[in-house]
Amino acid sequence: MLPQNWTPPCGNQCTQKYATLVQIPWRVFCKKGCNADGDTWEECLDECNEICYKDPVLKDQKWSAYIDRSPGSASYSEECFRACVSGCGYKFEIPSKEVDQIHPNRPSPPQVEKAPPPTIKVDPRPESSLTKEDIPSTSA
Repeated sequence: MLPQNWTPPCGNQCTQKYATLVQIPWRVFCKKGCNADGDTWEECLDECNEICYKDPVLKDQKWSAYIDRSPGSASYSEECFRACVSGCGYKFEIPSKEVDQIHPNRPSPPQVEKAPPPTIKVDPRPESSLTKEDIPSTSA
């Protein structure tokens, strides 16, 4: 048996798609999509939502989301979801164009518009009422 045949084709596709060293976490989530328990494309997508987004572990206890093992930050959760969905796509042989159009069933974070930086008004130096004659020329 050749080494490329040691893993299922779905896992090989994840390894090829997320081949670089910095992509290893996403490769793991892609393979989780390949190995998802769901028997349908929709069930696999639901599992990706569960894997990649923090939810309360204990019912009605929002604080318990902190002990969920999901990635955490919104951008990491989004990347996790993308990788997991690509694994589901490989598993169910869904065209990549369709896979790319899938979005998580979570609300998008609110768009925060940055206020422009405050403008600082510089006043010219006030004119002094002192004249040269008012200032002594000798030191004390």
